[in-house]
Amino acid sequence: MQRILIRSYLEGAAEALEEWFYPRRCPVCDQVLPFRSGTICPGCFSKLSFTRSPVCRKCGKEVLGESEEYCRDCSLKRKSFEYGFALLNYDETARHSMARIKYRGRREYMDFYGEAIAARYRKQIARMEAGALIPVPVHRKRRRERGFNQAEALAKAISNHLADPVPVRTDILHRNKSTLPQKDLTAAERLKNLSQAFEADQSRITAGVKHVILVDDIYTTGSTAEACTRALLAAGVRKVYLLNACIGHGR
Repeated sequence: MQRILIRSYLEGAAEALEEWFYPRRCPVCDQVLPFRSGTICPGCFSKLSFTRSPVCRKCGKEVLGESEEYCRDCSLKRKSFEYGFALLNYDETARHSMARIKYRGRREYMDFYGEAIAARYRKQIARMEAGALIPVPVHRKRRRERGFNQAEALAKAISNHLADPVPVRTDILHRNKSTLPQKDLTAAERLKNLSQAFEADQSRITAGVKHVILVDDIYTTGSTAEACTRALLAAGVRKVYLLNACIGHGR
């Protein structure tokens, strides 16, 4: 017991020192937060558009009413993943926050998003019985440019805030080619662009990782999730679930 208390004290002290020398910033307004005051400004929290029921039973996108089981996209196109959840609607506030993470290196924002996802979807994550959180990989060239993978930062934050942590595995799914920017492509063009961009290592798919959770920062058309899911299923994974920080609006 004494050892546990000492370890807990040392871990808390280390976290306090880290925050003292590297102050947290609010993921919405980007202002430095007061010491030990949390991971977001109280006023900025209300600016976030959290997804609300009813949502698509497949991707987790908001739908118009309880009678609508699936969003238009999921009702028209077969998805290979089981189902997924998203924390926020991808509006202007979320877009600015995600852009700062990707292009200004604000990886610490993901601690708030990971904590919020773990708190909100703790029971759903447990029901998935997943053996791994698998972040959507970025090409090594893009990782060098940014210095990190935002999906990996999110996956680690989610795992850290779960009472029963799910291990983060970056050795299973790989991005083997760089692709064109997705933002100006149609849904069909996106999936074609991503075709064969991802590869899963079959030798890493053990009995404990037959169910996995694919983690990404933003879900829009679902093309990236679909391409990753197909690669994982082809390597021997049985079920793929999704967790996303943000999801597109279009119902």
